[in-house]
Amino acid sequence: MTDLSKLTIEQARTGLESKEFSAVELTKSCIEAIEAAKELNAFVHNTPELALKQASEADDVLKAGSADLMSGIPIGVKDLFCTKDVPSQAGSSILKGFKPTYESTITHQLWEAGAVMLGKLNMDEFAMGSSNETSMYGDVINPWKESNSEKKLVPGGSSGGSAAAVSADLCLGAVGTDTGGSIRQPAAFVGITGLKPTYGRCSRWGVVAFASSLDQAGPMTKSVKDAAIMLEVMSGHDEKDSTSVDMSVPNFESFLSGDIRGKKIGIPKEYRMDGMPNEIEKLWSDGIIMLQDLGAEIINISLPHTKFALPVYYVVAPAEASSNLARYDGVRFGHRANLDINDGITEMYEKTRAEGFGDEVKRRVMIGTYVLSAGFYDAYYNRARKVRTLIKNDFEAVFKQNIDAILTPSTPSSAFSLGQMKEVDPVQMYLNDVFTVPVNLAGLPGISIPIGLDDKGLPLGLQLIGKPWEEGDMLNIAYSLEKSANFESRPKKWW
Repeated sequence: MTDLSKLTIEQARTGLESKEFSAVELTKSCIEAIEAAKELNAFVHNTPELALKQASEADDVLKAGSADLMSGIPIGVKDLFCTKDVPSQAGSSILKGFKPTYESTITHQLWEAGAVMLGKLNMDEFAMGSSNETSMYGDVINPWKESNSEKKLVPGGSSGGSAAAVSADLCLGAVGTDTGGSIRQPAAFVGITGLKPTYGRCSRWGVVAFASSLDQAGPMTKSVKDAAIMLEVMSGHDEKDSTSVDMSVPNFESFLSGDIRGKKIGIPKEYRMDGMPNEIEKLWSDGIIMLQDLGAEIINISLPHTKFALPVYYVVAPAEASSNLARYDGVRFGHRANLDINDGITEMYEKTRAEGFGDEVKRRVMIGTYVLSAGFYDAYYNRARKVRTLIKNDFEAVFKQNIDAILTPSTPSSAFSLGQMKEVDPVQMYLNDVFTVPVNLAGLPGISIPIGLDDKGLPLGLQLIGKPWEEGDMLNIAYSLEKSANFESRPKKWW
């Protein structure tokens, strides 16, 4: 039974219901896999006792024949989510030792649906990063390696721990967050499925905030069907979150018919960028052919303000981050610096934040404070907000043309080497989000699915962008593309 951790959520659910194995056996398999994979540094706070308790309770529910959607399914949780009595540090030293006395809405919904918590997953500090190299816990290592090479690769970020854990079969699924691509980009780097829902579909209450108008939680899984299962549990209106939308949650799994005949798929010309690697161009072309073969109609579209998405994002997101992170001051919770006898409250704030925040967080807080300052507010922040509206309008105009979904690459490259981007301008790192950021700015749903391997043997993904609140339709198109691509490659175990 040691290979149970390799199952998908769908397969495990079937096995649990048919009594082929128990939730405790499934959970123990994952716990063993986690223990054997410490070199990946994906899990940072293990909760085996809690997991086995929840698994035992799930077995009782299963025996009674009243299983919930996630009964007995072991998952990991990104360290950005507050989990009761379990360290929740957002990958930052400034929250060291913080154990919430409450549960985030999304994790509460998952436990209510029978899911089993294996522990907390590594991430870029405060979700700021595209490689998972800014965490106080150290770097996460991608379970994939290039053919005939031993160099270690990044798993993407900020949900790098979630991505690596699912790809390495340490858990059956994981919860991530996506502010500018932090679910979809790492999913593409490790060959799994990553879904960012429509903004407002999932509650943000109890999730440590980075940029409040952009943050959205979502599932990271081994298949599209698994993502549909998890999304249904994670979704729903929450009165504690003012941005949570009060609308019914459909059975997303029921949308997965595999029939996309007549669907109109938009191909934005602006995403064909200068210098795009040939392998990304070919992957995109292959995806277009697959969709055509499935009966979809391919339509060339234009999203003219795409070229402004990255500059807009890197004004809006740091501005919101500088406001959100002002609460970490050494007074109420988390780290407090050691002070000299003559230090006052100002020195306490300064020393605490200097010690507690890492370089990337400091960089973004300073940028955010700058663009919000009196002399530059209109020149930067207000202008960025206006251009953000234009980007959103581009998508709305396209969807009014009866386009059902938009197909793009997920990332501009496959996973790169650990430390590679630390040696260059930070802007080069930010370019990893070039295909994903517009989706967050417009509040749309997006999903990355693995399609193929590059010439180095590393996974590559394609992104589908859906209409707001129509995740079901987007999932069905993704499901059809997944079946056509038939991506079954797995990382060779070296850890």
